Amino acid sequence: MPRKIGTGVQSFSKLRERGSFFVDKTEFISDWWNSDDDVTLITRPRRFGKTLNMSMLECFFSPEYAGRADLFEGLNVWNDPEMRGLQGSQPVIFITMAKIKGTTYEDFLRQMNTTMMSVYSRYEDFVSKSEKISADKKEIFRLMYMEMVETMLKKSEKKVNTDLLIQSIAFLSELLSIHYGKNVIILLDEYDTPMVESYVNKYWDETAAFMRTFFNTTFKSNPYMYRSVLTGITRVSKESLFSDFNNIEICTLSAVKYQEYFGFTEEEVFAAMDEYGLTNKDEVKYWYDGFTIGELKDIYNPWSVTNFLGKKKFAPYWANTSSNKLVSDLLREGDAELKSDFEYLLCGGTVTKQINEELVYSQLDKTRDSVWSLLTMSGYLKINSINGKNYELEIVNHETLEMFEGLISNWFAEGDRYSNFIKALLLNDLKYMNQFMNDLSVSMFSSFDTGKKPSEKTEPERFYHGFVLGLLVDLRDRYAVTSNRESGFGRYDVLLEPLDKEKDDAMIFEFKVIDKDEEKTLEDTVAAALKQIEEKKYEQILIDKGVKKDRIRKYGFAFEGSRVLIGE
Repeated sequence: MPRKIGTGVQSFSKLRERGSFFVDKTEFISDWWNSDDDVTLITRPRRFGKTLNMSMLECFFSPEYAGRADLFEGLNVWNDPEMRGLQGSQPVIFITMAKIKGTTYEDFLRQMNTTMMSVYSRYEDFVSKSEKISADKKEIFRLMYMEMVETMLKKSEKKVNTDLLIQSIAFLSELLSIHYGKNVIILLDEYDTPMVESYVNKYWDETAAFMRTFFNTTFKSNPYMYRSVLTGITRVSKESLFSDFNNIEICTLSAVKYQEYFGFTEEEVFAAMDEYGLTNKDEVKYWYDGFTIGELKDIYNPWSVTNFLGKKKFAPYWANTSSNKLVSDLLREGDAELKSDFEYLLCGGTVTKQINEELVYSQLDKTRDSVWSLLTMSGYLKINSINGKNYELEIVNHETLEMFEGLISNWFAEGDRYSNFIKALLLNDLKYMNQFMNDLSVSMFSSFDTGKKPSEKTEPERFYHGFVLGLLVDLRDRYAVTSNRESGFGRYDVLLEPLDKEKDDAMIFEFKVIDKDEEKTLEDTVAAALKQIEEKKYEQILIDKGVKKDRIRKYGFAFEGSRVLIGE
């Protein structure tokens, strides 16, 4: 009889006590222990088993679980007599920052306070009853804990004591070390959640300064720490958080170390399907395969596979576990080249980009490569090959493709009007196209977007170029959409090549911002854009592919601030 599916259960002890479905990753315990690294940072995409593996480490080493051989009997780690002797032998502090998602810096501090209060509450009774901890230190612990409680209860009155929070884990480490006569293993899960939220909500600098000090006190200068493991989705830059660290082992998606312990291998997935009597392995591969970790290919997302085993239904389970706001914002606000490259990925192509696995969040909205780095390290794109810093990238699988298509379809709240713009384009309804672009420009685009600042003369063209590319995504079933490619004697802005040359017209778009020195009106700018299409012979690539000249439409897009004029 197949094991029960414990969907969403991230507690190792609960899974084992209930006899629920579990893929044995316990060799991670012995591999980590024998590596002897002081501080280990492991980054993996969300829902990749990070929290479960951290819970597994806690259950194995913490004295709270001493004598719980039942949790590990029959698993790989228990085959090693030396490791069996270590079970329950090391004091452990387990912290998760998964719920620290403040919309302001003050929110962040209060949620950090609540998180530390939750950690302290687990040890309140333990500390008070210990015969090895002095009365003075017990009183300090009590006062620290009570201040955390009072801060939580009196949200509008009491200011968060940041110094207390910064020292909280280091002091708790000291107390556990005194009691057990051993230094402490510290496990910190989802360390980067507060960092991502602070970036999205624009209070990055304050949070980075706080976390840098907290990390230094907890991991770098804590004499009572034995070893530590941190997990997260991204590797935040050393300058942001780990500038003082020289004792950290970093294992990102490209690292071979621990490559097999997060995510399911194909062998593990197919064995699980056999257990549940499922035979549609090609479909499972199509939907959920495709991740690459280290040298291992064909890695599956555990969350998606586990949900599929339980529900026996194909759906984008992983894609629906997060708002994906940061990814959506970066893609929507990206320039024309980013959108063009992403369009190519959506059509099944690959792109080669320079990837830096150490993310500098302050650069995400400034450099295109930073966006590709985030998409790759977060698991949205798979790595086909690596040549130095050049990574060949591809959308991971069908589930991820569905997620991206959903993101793009939600970019515009205008819904029906958005669809109507595409219809108007196909019908060559210039009146509606102009009305749509001008209405949307006034209601949605800021002066920064449309480049009213004199110093940003080229920004409007880039912005509208990228925006129009976003609109054209829905035409992928009828057109190959390309951007900034060579044809004739230059590089066109956007070209739509019909998949059915007998049914649909081809189209060429040229974008141009009014040049007051050369053009008096937007009509003049449209004429200049159309003239450039002709002089540069952008249509040549279409003619070479068999498109008839009279089936090629040419559009000039002219911009002045938030005013738009489209002509042909």
